[in-house]
Amino acid sequence: MSEVKLATETRTEFGKGSARRVRRAGQVPGVLYGHGTEPVHITLPGHELQLALRTPNVLLALDIEGRTELAIPKAVQRDAIKSFLVHVDLLLVKRGEKVTVEVPVQSEGELAPGGFLLEHVLNTLTVEAEATHIPESFTVSVAGLAGGASVLAKDIPLPAGVTLAVEEDTVVLQVLASQAEEPAAEAAEGDQAAQA
Repeated sequence: MSEVKLATETRTEFGKGSARRVRRAGQVPGVLYGHGTEPVHITLPGHELQLALRTPNVLLALDIEGRTELAIPKAVQRDAIKSFLVHVDLLLVKRGEKVTVEVPVQSEGELAPGGFLLEHVLNTLTVEAEATHIPESFTVSVAGLAGGASVLAKDIPLPAGVTLAVEEDTVVLQVLASQAEEPAAEAAEGDQAAQA
């Protein structure tokens, strides 16, 4: 898991006007909370934060007034149209501490021949992992799976120290039979009935 160092500044001004000024300066307003401490309002460098957030569940080493705090993104708000960062909530974590996070699930391999479709029932899998060893993603092989097959949470291999935070029988991926040909066949039957 990657750890990204970011320099931050504490904020004393709040509200929409203050947040706009922060964003115009290329910064992103945020709040850091957790471990029963008072929330700390901070600004983070916009470009560096944008790059860091490309990695799911990235571990951020924040330099706050000369001390380093570890945090993971908890909620990221983006502009609906332009997609720039509006605000970020960060959860304070400690090395060795277990956290519950959602990890992206990716599939690889070709399904069995027959025009089957793969449905991602869940795009992420909720797991508990050490804050400094959160997996970036889980890759599941769907090679040779046919219609009706499914991949359950318990079927996904987890790294050491990572445990499921969902029921083992939760369906993550399932293979569906293609529906494309059936309507065409029904239409042909309908045409024959109309001609008769």
